[in-house]
Amino acid sequence: MSDRKLAPERVEGLREEVILQELRDTGRVNVKELAHRLSVSEVTIRKDLDVLEDRSLLRRVRGGAVASSRGEEGSFVDRVRVDSAAKRAIAREVAQLVQDGDSIAIDSSSTSYYLAEELVDRSDLIVVTFGLRTASLLVEQSNATVVMPGGVIRRQSGAMVGSFGNALEGRGRLRAGFFGTATVSTMHGMLELSSEEAATKRALVSVCDEVYVSFASSKIGTFGINSFAAPNEVTGLYTDELADDEFAESWNDIGVPVTRVTGTRILLEARVKALRGLEQ
Repeated sequence: MSDRKLAPERVEGLREEVILQELRDTGRVNVKELAHRLSVSEVTIRKDLDVLEDRSLLRRVRGGAVASSRGEEGSFVDRVRVDSAAKRAIAREVAQLVQDGDSIAIDSSSTSYYLAEELVDRSDLIVVTFGLRTASLLVEQSNATVVMPGGVIRRQSGAMVGSFGNALEGRGRLRAGFFGTATVSTMHGMLELSSEEAATKRALVSVCDEVYVSFASSKIGTFGINSFAAPNEVTGLYTDELADDEFAESWNDIGVPVTRVTGTRILLEARVKALRGLEQ
């Protein structure tokens, strides 16, 4: 990475990532220790913690903060910040699959949210989604017709899960669906931890002519329980350049092309270097 200084908002975002990672690892952070570790004032750290508490990502206590008892409320905001530059690059690549006037599905994943940002300039889209933030973004910033069948709001993912199947039955087909995933398996397909999340995605997959799944390579090899799309239902996979050749070949062998988006490796490596630089 070059010696050029990062923009102030980027530095702030990296500090937040360090704080949130420490919370995930230990459950608690200390203002004095963070200020020393990140080479900033205690006042700056207190402001960072206040901002994160406002987003329900932690709970302030004397001298620092602990993991929030309402962690589910803010988890989407947490996820959407991690590897955001690489996720945006993947989203830009995937967005090329969408044309004006398309009827599509978008789920509630953080990568799909970035896809929605790339689609605000498309005209006359019909978007079926169960992602609350995705729906709000498209309603506020595009002329898309946004369809949200009813259900129960799930705080952890900012999603409305439930009775999608009945709501979509008999209403025709969608040209394409765009999904994130907890992990992927050539045997079991696309997997989620939440049965409700998987059932809702499965209902959408069933009405899509094409199914595209986007995810960070860090999801490869992680654990999942509930399948929402079988391998033969997936049209294509999009991930970053840290996905290895063996992974790509295993999917290509069963007829599912894997796109490793160009330029994502350097973005991920730059993030790691920046975080290390802040920690020194």
